[in-house]
Amino acid sequence: MHAANGTQAIPAGSRAPARPSWWGVVAAGALISAATAPGQTAGLSPLTDPLIQELGISRTDISFSYLLGTLAGALALPFIGRGIDKWGARKVILVAVVVFALGLLGLSFVSDIYGLTAGFVILRMAGQGTLTLAATTAVVKAIQYRRGLAIGLVSAIGSAGISLTPILVERLVSTGGIALAWRVQSIAVLVIVLPMILLLPRHQNRPRPNPPVTPLPATPATSALSVEPNVIEQPSTGPTVWTTKDAARTQIFWVIAAALATTGMLSTALAFHQVSILTTQGLTTTEAAANFIPQTITAILATLIIGAVAHKLDPRYALTGSMALLAAALCFLPLITGFALAVVYGLILGAASGAIRAIEPIALAHYYGTESIGGIRGVITSINVGSTALGPILFSLGRDLTGSYTAPSLIAAIIPVTVGVLALLCPPPGRRNTGNRARQKRRS
Repeated sequence: MHAANGTQAIPAGSRAPARPSWWGVVAAGALISAATAPGQTAGLSPLTDPLIQELGISRTDISFSYLLGTLAGALALPFIGRGIDKWGARKVILVAVVVFALGLLGLSFVSDIYGLTAGFVILRMAGQGTLTLAATTAVVKAIQYRRGLAIGLVSAIGSAGISLTPILVERLVSTGGIALAWRVQSIAVLVIVLPMILLLPRHQNRPRPNPPVTPLPATPATSALSVEPNVIEQPSTGPTVWTTKDAARTQIFWVIAAALATTGMLSTALAFHQVSILTTQGLTTTEAAANFIPQTITAILATLIIGAVAHKLDPRYALTGSMALLAAALCFLPLITGFALAVVYGLILGAASGAIRAIEPIALAHYYGTESIGGIRGVITSINVGSTALGPILFSLGRDLTGSYTAPSLIAAIIPVTVGVLALLCPPPGRRNTGNRARQKRRS
């Protein structure tokens, strides 16, 4: 039985904790996601050239520093995900935002590459990793009614906030220098995130067995039926409560991880080298930089649309669709001969990024429930964050070897095509988990 706002109904006679508002949880998740901007690539990009000049380092030095920070942050995410399941998103977000703010403040005093690397580790781990993971996981855990729409709104508003940050950071740097930019951002994340924590639920979801489901005949008419909101098809077998280890034994877990990592790696590579790529295709520097606008627009639209209809979609088909869009953008890139075609490219790439952002948390909650969703998403997010560190380097090496971005783009398109095909062929989890069921019977 579900309450109107999507939270779990409480049996009569027991004291119910205050239920969070649907819109309150969505607003909190969205603003916390937007507040991660100082730790995101977009938020750090306006500081790259000023840092190179002020610290007297090379572009390779700062790129390698960023790589180390990203990888270190990624390694911590599986443990942070389990912490969300154990202690709740509110406590994890509170600790993360304090560490994040202190990291930003500390960077205002950095004078060498070593201090900068330590700062990048904190920003990528606490901001880009932990806050993003905890905010979206809190929404997944707290909301059951129209969960897809909630995730879509959170991702769309968060992305919009992040996309505006480079303009604000650039103005701060031009007005008062790098130190001022770091310090203002440190205060801003505290002012935004701390009040939002109060809108998230205090209580933890308690493990509860999934209700027994009678398998339906495998016919077109019944395969689309759902037995509860946001569920298209229930697995016929599998553990009562999915743990991270259980999920990691299923094929679809690794397909979702591969889809997210593919998008993270390739979209980061394309964004990092965007000016170089598009000016090579005949655009001016201003036109190349402006291509972020159509990407942001379609990313937001795709996130909202996918989120709104997620309860009617098979996650595997949605994954394949997002991979098809990414492959199309990579194949279209060499065809760009002017600003109009570049806009088309940006629209396709933005849609691919926005679609996977909405699909991932919804698909994981659909297949594995929400009891261990923090640990499950922690592993997948760790893989995704790690992949973003590799994309720019791989594209740079590909250009050095071939003399252009054409060959790297076309070769890279093979990756999303492969992942998309695997998503179609992959069975839902639980269909082959007879060993788990047998162990449960022996224990009983």
